[in-house]
Amino acid sequence: MSVRFFDKRGFTLLEVMIALAVVAIALVTLLGLSNRSILVQERIQKLTRATLLAQQLMSEQEVEPVSAERSWAPQEDVFADPFSEYRWRISYQDTLITRVKQVTVEVLWGAEEKNELVRLTSFLPIAGGG
Repeated sequence: MSVRFFDKRGFTLLEVMIALAVVAIALVTLLGLSNRSILVQERIQKLTRATLLAQQLMSEQEVEPVSAERSWAPQEDVFADPFSEYRWRISYQDTLITRVKQVTVEVLWGAEEKNELVRLTSFLPIAGGG
Protein backbone atom coordinates (compact mmCIF):
# COMPACT_ATOMS: atom_id res chain seq x y z
CA MET A 1 0.00 0.00 0.00
CA SER A 2 1.45 3.35 -1.01
CA VAL A 3 0.80 6.64 0.76
CA ARG A 4 0.39 9.83 -1.23
CA PHE A 5 1.66 13.00 0.40
CA PHE A 6 0.96 15.39 -2.47
CA ASP A 7 -2.42 15.83 -4.06
CA LYS A 8 -2.20 17.15 -7.66
CA ARG A 9 -5.78 18.45 -7.89
CA GLY A 10 -5.17 22.18 -7.08
CA PHE A 11 -2.67 25.03 -7.43
CA THR A 12 0.08 25.70 -4.98
CA LEU A 13 0.38 29.04 -3.25
CA LEU A 14 3.57 29.76 -5.21
CA GLU A 15 1.80 29.21 -8.55
CA VAL A 16 -1.03 31.55 -7.57
CA MET A 17 1.43 34.26 -6.44
CA ILE A 18 3.39 34.03 -9.71
CA ALA A 19 0.18 34.27 -11.76
CA LEU A 20 -0.95 37.33 -9.78
CA ALA A 21 2.45 38.96 -10.28
CA VAL A 22 2.27 38.42 -14.04
CA VAL A 23 -1.27 39.86 -14.18
CA ALA A 24 -0.23 42.86 -12.04
CA ILE A 25 2.74 43.64 -14.30
CA ALA A 26 0.52 43.41 -17.39
CA LEU A 27 -2.11 45.73 -15.86
CA VAL A 28 0.48 48.34 -14.83
CA THR A 29 1.95 48.28 -18.34
CA LEU A 30 -1.48 48.69 -19.96
CA LEU A 31 -2.38 51.59 -17.66
CA GLY A 32 0.92 53.30 -18.52
CA LEU A 33 0.23 52.90 -22.24
CA SER A 34 -3.27 54.30 -21.80
CA ASN A 35 -1.94 57.39 -20.02
CA ARG A 36 0.71 57.89 -22.72
CA SER A 37 -1.95 57.56 -25.41
CA ILE A 38 -4.03 60.32 -23.79
CA LEU A 39 -1.01 62.66 -23.68
CA VAL A 40 -0.15 61.97 -27.32
CA GLN A 41 -3.77 62.58 -28.35
CA GLU A 42 -3.77 65.94 -26.55
CA ARG A 43 -0.55 66.96 -28.32
CA ILE A 44 -1.99 65.97 -31.70
CA GLN A 45 -5.14 68.03 -31.05
CA LYS A 46 -3.08 71.12 -30.19
CA LEU A 47 -0.90 70.65 -33.26
CA THR A 48 -3.96 70.27 -35.50
CA ARG A 49 -5.62 73.40 -34.07
CA ALA A 50 -2.40 75.40 -34.47
CA THR A 51 -2.03 74.22 -38.07
CA LEU A 52 -5.59 75.26 -38.93
CA LEU A 53 -5.13 78.64 -37.25
CA ALA A 54 -1.86 79.19 -39.15
CA GLN A 55 -3.55 78.28 -42.43
CA GLN A 56 -6.34 80.75 -41.66
CA LEU A 57 -3.83 83.56 -41.02
CA MET A 58 -1.88 82.70 -44.16
CA SER A 59 -5.09 82.74 -46.21
CA GLU A 60 -5.92 86.18 -44.84
CA GLN A 61 -2.46 87.39 -45.86
CA GLU A 62 -2.89 85.99 -49.37
CA VAL A 63 -6.39 87.42 -49.85
CA GLU A 64 -5.64 90.90 -48.49
CA PRO A 65 -4.60 93.31 -51.23
CA VAL A 66 -0.81 93.63 -51.23
CA SER A 67 0.67 96.97 -52.25
CA ALA A 68 4.10 98.52 -51.89
CA GLU A 69 2.67 101.04 -49.39
CA ARG A 70 1.56 98.30 -47.00
CA SER A 71 3.32 98.12 -43.63
CA TRP A 72 5.78 95.24 -43.69
CA ALA A 73 6.54 95.42 -39.96
CA PRO A 74 6.33 92.16 -38.01
CA GLN A 75 3.04 91.59 -36.21
CA GLU A 76 2.08 89.45 -33.25
CA ASP A 77 -0.96 88.93 -31.08
CA VAL A 78 -3.06 86.36 -29.24
CA PHE A 79 -6.08 84.63 -30.75
CA ALA A 80 -9.52 85.41 -29.33
CA ASP A 81 -11.47 82.85 -27.31
CA PRO A 82 -11.80 79.88 -27.58
CA PHE A 83 -8.20 79.81 -28.87
CA SER A 84 -6.68 82.21 -26.35
CA GLU A 85 -3.96 79.70 -25.43
CA TYR A 86 -2.50 80.22 -28.92
CA ARG A 87 -0.52 83.27 -30.06
CA TRP A 88 0.64 84.22 -33.55
CA ARG A 89 3.46 86.07 -35.31
CA ILE A 90 3.68 87.27 -38.89
CA SER A 91 6.94 88.44 -40.40
CA TYR A 92 7.95 89.56 -43.88
CA GLN A 93 11.26 89.29 -45.71
CA ASP A 94 12.46 90.65 -49.01
CA THR A 95 13.27 88.17 -51.75
CA LEU A 96 15.52 88.30 -54.80
CA ILE A 97 12.47 89.34 -56.81
CA THR A 98 11.67 92.92 -55.86
CA ARG A 99 7.92 92.56 -56.34
CA VAL A 100 7.63 89.47 -54.13
CA LYS A 101 7.72 89.25 -50.32
CA GLN A 102 8.21 86.14 -48.25
CA VAL A 103 5.66 85.91 -45.46
CA THR A 104 6.09 83.62 -42.44
CA VAL A 105 3.21 82.81 -40.12
CA GLU A 106 3.90 81.17 -36.76
CA VAL A 107 1.31 79.91 -34.30
CA LEU A 108 2.70 79.15 -30.85
CA TRP A 109 1.31 77.59 -27.71
CA GLY A 110 2.73 76.48 -24.38
CA ALA A 111 6.36 77.10 -23.50
CA GLU A 112 8.39 78.61 -26.33
CA GLU A 113 11.55 76.79 -25.25
CA LYS A 114 9.75 73.50 -25.92
CA ASN A 115 9.40 74.59 -29.56
CA GLU A 116 5.63 74.18 -29.59
CA LEU A 117 4.81 76.00 -32.79
CA VAL A 118 3.62 75.65 -36.35
CA ARG A 119 5.38 77.70 -39.03
CA LEU A 120 4.08 78.32 -42.56
CA THR A 121 5.98 80.21 -45.24
CA SER A 122 4.63 81.55 -48.50
CA PHE A 123 5.30 84.28 -51.07
CA LEU A 124 3.14 87.31 -51.82
CA PRO A 125 3.27 89.24 -55.08
CA ILE A 126 3.22 93.01 -54.60
CA ALA A 127 0.78 94.84 -56.83
CA GLY A 128 1.62 98.23 -58.32
CA GLY A 129 4.70 100.27 -57.41
CA GLY A 130 8.01 98.58 -57.66
